[in-house]
Amino acid sequence: MRPAELDGAPAGPAALSALALTNYGHFTTMVVADGAVRGLDLHLERLVRDCRVLFDAPLDVARVRALVRRAAPGEGRCVVRVTVFDPHLHLGNLGEDARPRVLVTTRPVPVSPPGPLRVRPAVHLRDLPEVKGVGLFGALRLRRLARRAGYEDVLFTDGDGAVLEGGTWNIGVVRGERVLWPAGPALAGTARELLRRTGAGTAARVTLSDLASCDAVFATNAATGVRPVTLVGDLTFPAGHPVVTGLAETYRALPAEPL
Repeated sequence: MRPAELDGAPAGPAALSALALTNYGHFTTMVVADGAVRGLDLHLERLVRDCRVLFDAPLDVARVRALVRRAAPGEGRCVVRVTVFDPHLHLGNLGEDARPRVLVTTRPVPVSPPGPLRVRPAVHLRDLPEVKGVGLFGALRLRRLARRAGYEDVLFTDGDGAVLEGGTWNIGVVRGERVLWPAGPALAGTARELLRRTGAGTAARVTLSDLASCDAVFATNAATGVRPVTLVGDLTFPAGHPVVTGLAETYRALPAEPL
């Protein structure tokens, strides 16, 4: 794996310190397999859209692709994170015009696929939930509390008990043969959107109390694909429901786009 690169050069401590201390920016995470990415267009659209929202600035998509190609190996698989931020912005000058820069980091793909998820519901709405921002304090704090309580992750709900999203993933439910994507403020994850392109599922309001009448629950994420959720609070669900298994197979079969 290459070290962190900022605009194609090794990222120095000053820029990384600015990202850590000011923590203002956005990112996307993708799996690169033999130089190609499933849902690449969605990842790039997200970066362009979020850059406009956070920085009121354009983003050169061709340049982003070139930087990811540079960081990712031509063969094999790795996880690439693209973070967009301006190291010159800080708490005292956040109102100035931004010059966003592109940080690319890589990490290995886990050797074995992750197992089923057990999640703890918590009332939480992320700032700008439609943006994949780097400010993860609220989500990480609730994930830590969930793990210390014996769960793997947290499931966000609103104040009325409506299911929204996971800490870093989207949630779907199965009722009979129907797949439902809980409606509400949440990030449109690339894995979820790719499945929706195949015609899988419809959006609907789903509450925690509704889950008692559901047959299965699952999580979607670009890095892990489709993953069964076997516990939500004290409600249990099967790990091998055929609809969830079929969605996982559909996702794995989706073509990837060359970088």
